[in-house]
Amino acid sequence: QVQLVESGGRSVEPGGSLRLSCAVSGIPDSWYCLAWFRQSPGKDREGVAAIDRDDRKSYAEPVVHRFTISQDNNMNALYLQMNEVKPEDTAVYYCAAAPGCRRNLVYSGRWSGPDFNHWGQGTQVTVSS
Repeated sequence: QVQLVESGGRSVEPGGSLRLSCAVSGIPDSWYCLAWFRQSPGKDREGVAAIDRDDRKSYAEPVVHRFTISQDNNMNALYLQMNEVKPEDTAVYYCAAAPGCRRNLVYSGRWSGPDFNHWGQGTQVTVSS
């Protein structure tokens, strides 16, 4: 049984940094994709960053060069390092998993919510002065 539990969300000033964590369990070691999504009030959920078992990574354009996705070598944690945060980064951030995803899903850059079938409960990030 796949379980995902996010933590680390908080209030931060523009230009600051924070790190989100997602405790991951129950994912088979054979092949998988993991990702961070976010959703702001009144907006659709959007992908932020994704990573696969081979550590290939993909980022949404608004966060390139500011956010970094990483995973624990033991497959039990996913992270999102957020630097130079902006007010428009304010959202609930969700961790998502796709065991057995397509091999080129992350590498292609064409991944989205329907590609992932396991979700965490979310953690709130608020960027304001």
